[in-house]
Amino acid sequence: MELISPTVIIILGCVALLLFLQRKNLPGPPCIRGWIPWIGAGFEFGKAPLEFIEKARIKYGPVFTVFVMGTRMTFVTEEEGINVFLKSKEVNFELAVQNPVYRTDERKIREFYQHFQAYDEGFEYGSQMPECLLRNWSKSKKWLLALFEKNIPDMKTYKSAKDNSMTLMQAMLDIIETERKEEKSPNYGLLLLWASLSNAVPVAFWTLAFVFSHPTVHETIMEGIASVFGTAGKDKMKVSEDDLKKLPLIKWCILEAIRLRAPGVITRKVLKPVKILNYTVPSGDLLMLSPFWLHRNPKYFPEPELFKPERWKKANLEKHAFLDWFVAFGSGKYQCPGRWFALLQIQICIILILYKYDCSLLDPLPKQSPLHLVGVQQPEGQCRIEFKQRK
Repeated sequence: MELISPTVIIILGCVALLLFLQRKNLPGPPCIRGWIPWIGAGFEFGKAPLEFIEKARIKYGPVFTVFVMGTRMTFVTEEEGINVFLKSKEVNFELAVQNPVYRTDERKIREFYQHFQAYDEGFEYGSQMPECLLRNWSKSKKWLLALFEKNIPDMKTYKSAKDNSMTLMQAMLDIIETERKEEKSPNYGLLLLWASLSNAVPVAFWTLAFVFSHPTVHETIMEGIASVFGTAGKDKMKVSEDDLKKLPLIKWCILEAIRLRAPGVITRKVLKPVKILNYTVPSGDLLMLSPFWLHRNPKYFPEPELFKPERWKKANLEKHAFLDWFVAFGSGKYQCPGRWFALLQIQICIILILYKYDCSLLDPLPKQSPLHLVGVQQPEGQCRIEFKQRK
């Protein structure tokens, strides 16, 4: 035993020295640590996260790390780092958001389920939403279909596996039911529905606010709606897929509003060290990308602070392709599965509002809050409108 102990100590010492030398030869990005243990730069970061990110980029360069609440967040802001974020197999989305989502949204998820008594105890992240809805599928399906048909007119009909004509919502519910019977996981159909609803309301708000604050755009949209649906008024109306194709400016306005009010950050977890520029980002870091600031880079979006829906003429939206470097819905294999369904809902919502009501802003267009990091930006102040029903 006396001979083994020194041998073990020597081996451990050599391993420690090797790791030290390796880390010394692999410099990490500049790190903003703050001066309080564990909290790090948390106080400064929390005051105005969006402003903090941009000031750090200007001071430290295109790659930098922020230590906050025991977590290392490495931000990438230029092309090489963004490509690693979007394409590397060594970074993972699910592991980055699993714990925060479980802690933050559990209460809200439970409240959602209680509305139609489909909630059970003991659900786990990744399967909780599909499982709770599917345990009482017959009621859930009727509830979802009734909710959709009450608020959104029927769209183009689709054909199911049984060759029965169905609405868009019925088609999606058919996908969910098929996957349920085949016990597929995760349930893509239900995930599609959930993802499409999360930011639809704030995006509709910002789109209308931008449109109302740009009279020429507003007037052009109203002329288009009148040419497709006739004189606006109280008559019931239905919106078809062909109708939407005749009103491309509305979709351009939606996407431009999303560009200007995109999420503050999206994230991936580094599974193995990745090299970006002359830096090595260690495993365990959260790799962070800010769509909000990326969409304000004049190299990718000329005159980035201006609301210019016409820039979306260049996007091949018919083939489901956005402008390059537009990452509000994520990118690659981690794109939001409900992005096209969400855009569909918002287009219909805006058409119905503008068709039925004459609206104008009472307040200036509000700025986005510098405090909001996740999801569509929140307004910094109020935004009141005056409206009256068209006759």
